[in-house]
Amino acid sequence: MSDGPLRAVHMRISGRVQAVGYRWFTQQVAQILGVRGWVRNLPDGRLELEVAGTEKQLAAFREELRVGPPGARVITMEEFELIAPPPGEGFVIER
Repeated sequence: MSDGPLRAVHMRISGRVQAVGYRWFTQQVAQILGVRGWVRNLPDGRLELEVAGTEKQLAAFREELRVGPPGARVITMEEFELIAPPPGEGFVIER
């Protein structure tokens, strides 16, 4: 699933996204889709992540994150374009 140029975005997701396995879910989806980056909880209850992939990969990633794992409820997803992709390979959960 890697057609086209690589894009990178920074996202913040609000709603019921902590204590429901959302970070683990995000990592699993990223691995399935072949995108790289990281995800972490924010002190205000939101999630923050950076991800890099093709537009096709990012569209599929966004779609999955809007639904989330059982028990999650996404209210808003903010997205900002990044100039450079996140460093490293794979997708990690930051603490």
